[in-house]
Amino acid sequence: MKSKVIALKHTSRVLKGNPLKDPYIRDVLVYLPPSYMSSKKKFPVVYLIAGFTGFGQMNMNVSAFSENIKQRLDRLIKTKQIKDMLVVMPDCYTKYGGSQYVNSSATGRYEDYMIKEIVPFIDQNFRTLRKPESRCIVGKSSGGYGAMWLAMRYPDVFELMVTHSGDTAFEYCYQKDFPDFVVQIQKYGKGYKAVGNFIRSQLNYNQPKPKEFFNILNTIGMSVCYSPNPKRKECNFDLPFNIYTAELIPEIWNKWLKFDPVRLVEKYKANLKKLRLIFVDCGTRDEFHIHAGARMFCDKLKKNGIKFVHQEFDDGHMNVQYRYDTSFKFISDNISFI
Repeated sequence: MKSKVIALKHTSRVLKGNPLKDPYIRDVLVYLPPSYMSSKKKFPVVYLIAGFTGFGQMNMNVSAFSENIKQRLDRLIKTKQIKDMLVVMPDCYTKYGGSQYVNSSATGRYEDYMIKEIVPFIDQNFRTLRKPESRCIVGKSSGGYGAMWLAMRYPDVFELMVTHSGDTAFEYCYQKDFPDFVVQIQKYGKGYKAVGNFIRSQLNYNQPKPKEFFNILNTIGMSVCYSPNPKRKECNFDLPFNIYTAELIPEIWNKWLKFDPVRLVEKYKANLKKLRLIFVDCGTRDEFHIHAGARMFCDKLKKNGIKFVHQEFDDGHMNVQYRYDTSFKFISDNISFI
């Protein structure tokens, strides 16, 4: 038998009526290993969540010199490097590029979407092992952040967590972009009106995008998740810095820091100790300096007596899906198949 990737339509209750009017009916992709079709047994489940501007279907993109997720899993299973497991690829994309997998009054309840809807939906529709020791949450970049966030808060859902280059130590991975933002956004006007103009003129399919597009979008995308403000008329969030000088605004920046995994280890110490796998992975040439955050996160884990695996590799932030070869072996060795 061959493996399959199937796409199911899921109608979300928690995303219906979301502030951005993003779709509430979404595709959920599921990788079914070869033995799923030839047996009646139940399988562990890995939830593979996408990074910023990504969504589940992108894992199936075909490339000339790299494998998509189906090709990769097929090879790993065929060569007996991993055992058969289901891999679920949800869609948590938003108008601003992503959700960070948190509940936000400006984007929607994407944390609830994952925990209260997607996990039960998969368990209802497939032969799964419905227990936390048989579930893993894994992602890269913002998906890696989401993996940390959800595993820390819901060890009764996921007992295994893998983060590849996941956003952490916010002063290193985000703050460096703020001085550039205040200059780049001036192209679109003054103050928050410029932000509104950028959103109206650039969040569309028009090409080519300006050089500053991603830096502006990334800062907006994080602000809408970490410091939402539905009362602001120009946009529905607050920036954590003065839009002209780039000086940090402590009361707003502190809202961001409440989401920083480095700063959450002690708060969720008891939950983190319940996890049977914490795998932290990052390139030493990460363009967002996330290798520093990964080291800080692991140092906090060590000081709190929490077991983890930390690996580094000689590469940057982009196009490092080959690291799934390493992480899926750890998942296979630690996830429960009974």
